Amino acid sequence: MIKLIFTVFSVFFLLFFSPLRPQRSETAESSHLLSRADSLPNASNWPSELKLTNFTGPDLTPSPACLAVAPTGEVFVGVDMIGSLGKKPGQGRIIRLVDSNHDGKVDQHTTFAVVDNPRGILPVGDQVFVLHTMFSKETGIASGMDLVVFADKNHDGIADGPSSPIIEHICSPKFIQSRGTDHATNGIRMGIDGWIYIAVGDFGFHGATDRSGKKMTMLGGGIVRVRPNGTEMEIYTHGMRNIYDVAIDPYMNIFTRDNTNDGGGWNIRFSNQIQSGEYGYPVLFKHFTDEIIPALVDVGGGSGTGSFYMDDDTWPEKYNHVPMMADWGRNQLYLHRVTPDQSTFTQKEEEFIKLSQITDVDVDASGEMYLSAWAGAGYSGNPNKGFVVRAVPKNWTYKAFPDVTKLSEKKLGALLKSGSSVARLAAQQELITRPAKKSTKLAWSIADDKSAPRYARVAAMYTYAQITGADGLANLVKLTEDSDMKEFALRALSDRKPLRQSVPIEPFLNALKDPSPRTQTAGIIGLGRLGRPEAAQALLAVNVPSSFAPPAKGTEGPHATPNSAIVPPHLAVRALVSLNAVDACVQAIESAHGTLALWALRYMHDPKAVTGLMAAYKHTQNEALKKQILVTLSRLYRKEADYDGSWWWSTRPDTHGPYYKTVTWESSPMIKDFLVEEWNKAADKTFFADLDSRHRTEIPEFGAKDSVVVAKEETKVDLEKIRNKKGQIGETSIEDVMLAMAKIPGNATLGKTLFTQQGCVACHSLSKSETMKGPFMGQIGSIMTREQIAESILKPNASISQGFATVLITAKGNKSYTGFVTEESASRVVLRDITGQVTTLKASDILSRKEMETSMMPSGLANALSYEEFASLITFLSQQKK
Repeated sequence: MIKLIFTVFSVFFLLFFSPLRPQRSETAESSHLLSRADSLPNASNWPSELKLTNFTGPDLTPSPACLAVAPTGEVFVGVDMIGSLGKKPGQGRIIRLVDSNHDGKVDQHTTFAVVDNPRGILPVGDQVFVLHTMFSKETGIASGMDLVVFADKNHDGIADGPSSPIIEHICSPKFIQSRGTDHATNGIRMGIDGWIYIAVGDFGFHGATDRSGKKMTMLGGGIVRVRPNGTEMEIYTHGMRNIYDVAIDPYMNIFTRDNTNDGGGWNIRFSNQIQSGEYGYPVLFKHFTDEIIPALVDVGGGSGTGSFYMDDDTWPEKYNHVPMMADWGRNQLYLHRVTPDQSTFTQKEEEFIKLSQITDVDVDASGEMYLSAWAGAGYSGNPNKGFVVRAVPKNWTYKAFPDVTKLSEKKLGALLKSGSSVARLAAQQELITRPAKKSTKLAWSIADDKSAPRYARVAAMYTYAQITGADGLANLVKLTEDSDMKEFALRALSDRKPLRQSVPIEPFLNALKDPSPRTQTAGIIGLGRLGRPEAAQALLAVNVPSSFAPPAKGTEGPHATPNSAIVPPHLAVRALVSLNAVDACVQAIESAHGTLALWALRYMHDPKAVTGLMAAYKHTQNEALKKQILVTLSRLYRKEADYDGSWWWSTRPDTHGPYYKTVTWESSPMIKDFLVEEWNKAADKTFFADLDSRHRTEIPEFGAKDSVVVAKEETKVDLEKIRNKKGQIGETSIEDVMLAMAKIPGNATLGKTLFTQQGCVACHSLSKSETMKGPFMGQIGSIMTREQIAESILKPNASISQGFATVLITAKGNKSYTGFVTEESASRVVLRDITGQVTTLKASDILSRKEMETSMMPSGLANALSYEEFASLITFLSQQKK
């Protein structure tokens, strides 16, 4: 019997394959996996120790872009019917879901608030923080993104009124307007330090404004943080591409799942985000990898989305104390098992829960995990796609989390020692609202208790620090003498810049000599934050390892290879730059600390740095040092232009580095004259030519051939010029293809010809009068939109619907067959392979049968097409509505 129930995603040449159940030859394990897959729509694999239930579907939560769970279990889902490329406002909302009997099924729901493009949600007490796109009421055009807060003081599940801003304009509006929110600002999480951490995509922002009136600009992506009251906004790390969320452990270690693109793919990088670190995308991470903190691993293509650090003692130990990272492109929630490595980590990735285009994950204080999935809602949202599931351990028993507002300080203190990080954070945030006298005494008693678990001491220490402010600094200094708490006390002491003038420098200087690498890095970071120029000499003494070396000319450096030894000097350089320690670095050029000094001077576009470098060059007789000074001067010849929000480097940026949009500055003429003078004296001029090529100085005397990179302005596709250019699809990001397809109507007649030329007819029928092959295309236009059809062609593996997977059959005679089942009866199975060849097998000859996780359709089959041809093909298919 032919099984061709085409329900969701895919079209085009062997995309899906019939989901026929295995015969009596299947193993017990495969039967168990299939029964789980069939029992839960769009979820296909998870550990046997867990129980998953279908919490909501698209009737309540279509196109869920993000979710968050209150400690008490209320689930807030960000419904985003605009999607990543849509432009029309008025299609988003925050839905609040309640499972009153905790059976894994929603019992009550309300529309908590109406917002567009929700990208991050954070419930804290009776407040709900939301990051979302803002639209002008007058024009209906996006005006940027804001982090706002709603209140629900009567706890009826509906926001009491309009939101209040926390940060305004935290995404450049120009590219939201032209593209949508695909590279905008995304998820938010609160750490046990009480800061809200914000994942910023590489649109960056210009003129973001917090509640104190502080303005800030960031070119590219990274992490920004802010206090819950909307003050003290600051950049935490920089140099990421398009992170969607952050995972934060109980000790304030932060992890992200990012992807990069150098024109050769969107490879996933899993990173440990260390405060003040530079991660290099896009200008340093290929050819200047000596200057960045590298990622912990490159795991290949994907699209990282939501993340969470699991720290809950109701979960099995093997699934606890791990970052959990969602990957939309791979339809998978991953575990990254991290192992400490000096001041950072190494990792091992493991598949965990498979969901269709998973977007987010969060956990409540009782241990209930919730996961949202886009499930084929396309790039502009879909009212009929999307779902949320709940996951709990099979031996899990619900234990209600109390209303913390009704607990005594003593009971809140007990929660600070809980095995749940969610419970600890909830208790902390309640304690800081209580009368300070009792809360302070309680928090300090736990922080200073050497018999308490370290995670409890850290939670209590940060609680104490938030309550006491400057009054608590003396006790925090005492904790720096406790070996178990030293690292965390140093971080807490330097955490709030408004208090830094009251913080003594000695604990940080002592930390640089500590045997613990983690304590050393905490000291380095703190010295950079305290702003004391006298720290420069100690920072310059930080050791630079032999691994500090640029990649060979024309090669890509190790940007995703762990290098724990590079972290302390990297952070020392960032601290020296923060201190603007020009004089100290210049004085150290000819000393034993010259390598670190020259590294820091690369970023100091200050006339004193230039004159100091030139003086040191003339003074020294060390030829190797002379060359390094010339390298540094060449690097300083240009600098990155100030970012004004009017341009962006696109989805495929120039990654040559070291700058993207360059300008000269006041000392550039002096540097040029000096370098040309030395070039004239040199017998071997290739050194200067290589410098020019590497740094793109464009000094004519050096034989410059490369032009200085000019940043791409807003993406403006000249469709008339390129629509017929062969190979355009293969040269363009999927987001840009989708944007172009929305503007090009295509020619259905040409599309019909291409359907044959591209080989689609080998495996798909258009008429019911034809022999049925693969999934029937004669009705595809009534099932899928043009956007969905285009996506399924461009991303076949991401577009495999439930029930249309490739089948691998092993038969008697040690023979195997891969393809899709076109017909099946009790006695035979008919299989069609990728070449279109048909094989008929006796059912009795089949030994095993397994559904594969990837489509037989290879990626890139449309790469040779022009925009016009691809638009024509999808238009033709969209018209098939028989």
